[in-house]
Amino acid sequence: MTEDNQNSSRLFLISCIALTVTAMTFAIRAGILGQLGVQFQLNSEELGWVNSMAFLGFPLAMMFGGGLYNALGAKNLLIIAFLGHLLGLVLTITAGGFWGLFISSLFIGFANGSVEAACNPLISESYPAKKTAMLNRFHVWFPGGIVIGSLISKFMTDAGLGWQMQIGVMLLPTLVYGVMTFSQQFPKFENVQLSTASNFKALFSPLFLFMAFCMTLTATSELATGQWINTILGASGASPMIILAMITGLMAVGRYFAGPIVHRLNPAGVLLCSAILTTLGLYLLSTSTGGLVYVAAIVFALGVTYFWPTMIGFIAENVPQSGALGMSIIGGAGMFAVSMWNPVIGQWIDEAKAKALLKVTEGVNPELVAGQEVLSTMIVFPAILIVAFSLLYVYMKKKKAE
Repeated sequence: MTEDNQNSSRLFLISCIALTVTAMTFAIRAGILGQLGVQFQLNSEELGWVNSMAFLGFPLAMMFGGGLYNALGAKNLLIIAFLGHLLGLVLTITAGGFWGLFISSLFIGFANGSVEAACNPLISESYPAKKTAMLNRFHVWFPGGIVIGSLISKFMTDAGLGWQMQIGVMLLPTLVYGVMTFSQQFPKFENVQLSTASNFKALFSPLFLFMAFCMTLTATSELATGQWINTILGASGASPMIILAMITGLMAVGRYFAGPIVHRLNPAGVLLCSAILTTLGLYLLSTSTGGLVYVAAIVFALGVTYFWPTMIGFIAENVPQSGALGMSIIGGAGMFAVSMWNPVIGQWIDEAKAKALLKVTEGVNPELVAGQEVLSTMIVFPAILIVAFSLLYVYMKKKKAE
C-alpha cells in the first residue's frame, strides 16, 4: 500500500468513527426520549422541539462548513465537530430541564453537521473514481452507529441505568476521533471546481434545486421515523429499539455492498426503487402488530438504505461544480426539513393519542391506534418521491442517450 493510500485509509477511519458518534447521538436520544419526558414532564410536542434542535444544528453546520470548506479544510471542520460533540454531550448530562436539553441538542446537531460537512467532500476527493460507492461505504457507519447506540440504550435501560450514563458512553468514541484528528496529517486537494463562487452558482441549477427538494422528503422518511420509533411503535407488541437496531443493521450491510447495486441500476434507479419500498414499508408498519412488525421493518429498511448516501453521491457526480458546498447543502436541506417536521410529528402523536382515548373501544390500546395513525400519515413523504424519482429516472436516461 502506498503512502497516499495509507493516508486515505486513516482519514477514512477517522471519518467513520466520527460518523458513528453522530449516529449514536440519534439512537440513544431516541431510546431515552421517554425517560426525558417523564423526568422533566415534557409532552411529545416539547420533546419534538428538543429533537428539532439536533436536526436544525445539523444544516446550520453544513451551510457553515460547506461555505468555508475551501478555506478551513476537513481537519479544522472535524476539530469543530469534536469540540461540539464534547460540549453538547456534557451539557446534556448536566441539563436541568427543557432549555438545557434544547441548547445541548443544538450543539450536538452542529457537531453532527460538521462531521458530514468535513467528511463527505474529503472522501469524494480521496476516491474520485468511485465517489458514490465510497460515500455509501462511509455511510455504513450511520446505521452501524445507530445499531450500536440502540443496543446500548436498550441494555442500559433494561439494567436500570439512567439516561445520563447512556449519554456519557458517547464521550469515549468522541475522544478517540478527536485525538486521531489532531494527530493526523490531512492532504490539500487541488481541484478547479473548488472556487466558492462557482460552487454557489451551481446551487441554482434546476437539477440541484430538484434534488434538494427530494432530499427534504428522503431525510424525513428515514430519520423522522427512526427518531420517533420508540414512541410510535411502543405499543405494537414488538421491541422498538430492537426494530431500530434491525433496520439500521440491514442498512449498514446494504450500504457496504452498494457498489454493484449502484453500478447496475444507476443512482436514479436506486432512488426510485428505494421510494417504492419505503412507501410499502411504512404502509405495512402502520397496519402490523406483533411479529409482523419485524417483517414490515425489513421492507422499510430496504427502502431507506440508499437514500442519504446516494443523494449526496448523485450531486457529487452530476453537479460536480457545486463541490463541497453542494454536498453540504443537499444534506443540510434534508436535516432542516426533519427539524421542521419533528415538532409537527410530535403534535400529530399527541393529537392522535387524545383522539384515540376518546374513541377507543374496550381491549384496544390507544397508544397502538395513535402510532399506526401517525405512520399512515407519514406515507405521503415517500409516495411523493415515487413520482419525483420516476421523472428523474426518465430525465437521466434521456440525458445519457444524448
